[in-house]
Amino acid sequence: MNTVHVRYPASEGHIVLRSDIDWEIAIEPVATLDDGSNIVFELPLDRPFTYFKPVLQRDGEEHWSNGNNYLALADASRPLDVYPYFLEDAHCSVCDLRRLVDASGEDHTYRVFYPPGYHENTLRRYPVLYMQDGQNLFFSTEAFQGEHWHIRETLEILDAMNFLEQAIVVGVYPVDRTVDYTQPGYESYGKFLVEQLKPEIDAGFRTIVDPARTAVMGSSLGGVVSFYLAWSYPEVFGLAACMSSTFGWQDDLLERVASESKPDIRLYLDSGWPRDNFEVTRNMRSRLVRAGFREGSDLLYLAFPEALHNERSWAMRAHLPFQHFFGRRPVDEEPRGG
Repeated sequence: MNTVHVRYPASEGHIVLRSDIDWEIAIEPVATLDDGSNIVFELPLDRPFTYFKPVLQRDGEEHWSNGNNYLALADASRPLDVYPYFLEDAHCSVCDLRRLVDASGEDHTYRVFYPPGYHENTLRRYPVLYMQDGQNLFFSTEAFQGEHWHIRETLEILDAMNFLEQAIVVGVYPVDRTVDYTQPGYESYGKFLVEQLKPEIDAGFRTIVDPARTAVMGSSLGGVVSFYLAWSYPEVFGLAACMSSTFGWQDDLLERVASESKPDIRLYLDSGWPRDNFEVTRNMRSRLVRAGFREGSDLLYLAFPEALHNERSWAMRAHLPFQHFFGRRPVDEEPRGG
């Protein structure tokens, strides 16, 4: 048996499961908790895995949950939580270009991606990823040379694979990236993110505020400032992805790693080769290891032969830091004891 908790706002309907064991048979809940918003099922499994879907029965009709089927593994060591939605989601979260003025009067713009079903299933809270160069993330009409990162599409694919915890993504547009992303300009930019933008996002969206669930990410100079943000504010940003970063060009991060105490953060570093900041990224990785970071645990470093310093290359491997930070961990799939 595999225990499944279907979390959905209590309604007048009745929720059952259907699975590929036999899609015609409705699996009834074994318990209802939390005033009806937590419906517990025991999914029979006599094989390594099965796919299933929650179904809402109401007024004589059945409404299958939207999106792809959920995956249940026979050897999962803990109950599986799912947050279905049953109505078509017509919202375009990233279509709204938002603005926020900082303490100095500078106007900042950003977009917010939130997953489908956000408005219907209000029980779920989400980790948050703050990404630099927001103009390059979602739309070819905004992106440099028309190449964007396909962030929404990548997250949707990883969710369809049942491989990723869904997340909110905040794409922040630079005012002047050569200033915002380098020393000393990244100091005021960091204060804006920490003191104004993040409180704005936490107040307006159902976020998980734990630093271990809050990430920053960027490429080139955006990778430098992402590293700076996590290193300087580990109590806010516990995760940082730094792709093809220009370490040492106009920052003191190598010196800080060598001289300061190791913060409680997890890092993803990568680069292409050649001519993609391969050498300086290798150097930063060595400094981090000497500072006490453990590869494969709180540090993941990768290099990509013949990958270029451009949006297309970064888009192709953006799924890797997503999995490193928000992927479903092996601990969730350890065999049961006994």
